[in-house]
Order: sequence, then structure tokens, then C-alpha cells
Amino acid sequence: MHQQVIEIEGRGRGFTEVSEAVQRVVAASGARIGLCHLFLQHTSASLCLTENAAPDVRADLESWAQTLAPDGGRRYRHDDEGPDDVPAHIRSLVVGVELSVPIGAGRLLLGTWQGLYLWEHRRHPLQRRIVVTIHGA
Repeated sequence: MHQQVIEIEGRGRGFTEVSEAVQRVVAASGARIGLCHLFLQHTSASLCLTENAAPDVRADLESWAQTLAPDGGRRYRHDDEGPDDVPAHIRSLVVGVELSVPIGAGRLLLGTWQGLYLWEHRRHPLQRRIVVTIHGA
């Protein structure tokens, strides 16, 4: 087993692809076959596996998230960090903070058009941590 924390410098709301950073951890582990588990140590961002070729997919997902939990809604009581505070927590709960991806031949077995992304739900840039745990041989 191998474990490493990846730190991602955020750019604010939107998607940051982390596929290559995670692949480097897989390579460093020496695992040829197994499972890569990702866990995001935050409650206002998400991890997702989505389309990596067409940016419009990610733009549409962001538009959907704005409809799901709009910033500054009057029904929210918690706004300690601004009008995007509770909406970010809601989006994180819906999308999730963990993923598992199989490893084969020392590589993440992602599909042709799949990428691993940190989906930041806050407007301002934040540093985020992803715990990458490799179970394999």
C-alpha cells in the first residue's frame, strides 16, 4: 500500500484536472494492478470523473450546479464565508469527495474521454488536499 497527499492550488470556481498528478502517485507506488482511492479533505469542493475532451461538458455541469444551489439564496442561514458558502457545501454533498479508479499495467484505467477533476465550488482560489491511497501489487 502507498499513500500520498496531493496539494492543488485552486483558481476559484470551476474544474482543475488532476489525472496526471494522480498518475504520478500511481507510478511512484510501483503498483502494476490494484485500486487507486482518492479522498478530498474539504467540504466545499468535489472530486469527479468526467469528460476531458469537450470543455462544454464542464461548463454545462457548472451551469447545472448554479441551478441546483444558487449563490446567495435567501433560504440559507450559514454565510460565514460569503454567499457561496452553503451552496458550495450542498454541491459537495451531491457530487461527492471520493473516487476509486482501477489500476492496470501501472496506469489508471480511465476511459478514452475520462479525466479526474477537482471541482471547486467556491468563487475564490483555495488550496485543496487530495489523499491518494494505492492498494495494489
